[in-house]
Amino acid sequence: MFSGLIREIAKVKKMKNNILELEASYEPEIGDSIAVNGVCLTVISKKNKTFSLEISKHTQEKIALENYHENVHIEPALQMISRLDGHLVQGHVDGIGIIQNIQKNKNQMEFFIKAPQNILRLCIPHGSITIDGISLTLAEISHEGFKLIIIPHTFENTLFKTYQKQRRVNIETDMLVRSIDALLSKKDQKSWANFDDILMSF
Repeated sequence: MFSGLIREIAKVKKMKNNILELEASYEPEIGDSIAVNGVCLTVISKKNKTFSLEISKHTQEKIALENYHENVHIEPALQMISRLDGHLVQGHVDGIGIIQNIQKNKNQMEFFIKAPQNILRLCIPHGSITIDGISLTLAEISHEGFKLIIIPHTFENTLFKTYQKQRRVNIETDMLVRSIDALLSKKDQKSWANFDDILMSF
C-alpha cells in the first residue's frame, strides 16, 4: 500500500526484457515493494546505488511502458506507523490517460487528461486520483476526461514539470470508490440475492 507521495525521482539505468534497473539515493531491501510511476513492483536485486525490479508481461501491457526509459517517480510501501498525507494507493494501474492540454493559470498549472470511460465512471467531484504514482485531487470531470490543478511545489518536485501534450500517463482510481462500484455492479447483475448478502460476505 502507498500514499501517492513521491519519495524521489529515480534514473532509469536500463530497461531490458522484464527487468527495470533504477539508480536512486533510496536503498531498498530485496523483496521490498516500490511504486514506480504508480506501479507496485518488487525489488529482486541491488548493487551500490542501483536496484532492479521485474515487470511482468501482464503489467507491461496495462501501463505507459514508454515512460520507463529516463526518469521515474518512486515511492516505497507504507509502514503501519506512516502518516497518510496523500490517499490510499494500491499501485494497481486501472488504465492509461493522455494529456490533452497544459495551461498556466496564475500560480498553478492546469492539466486536462483524456481518459477512458471505465476510468471516468470512477471519478467523483473533488475525489482522489493517482497519476504516475502522484496523489492528486480531481478539479473538474467531463465526458472525455478530467482537469487537475498542480500547485508549484508538486509541479517542481515531480516529473509534471517535464510533461508535454500527448504524453500517456498511468492512472489509478480511488480504491474506496472502485470497491463500492464493484459491489454495486454485482448487485445490478443480480449475482447476489440482495445487498445485505454482499455486506455479509465480508
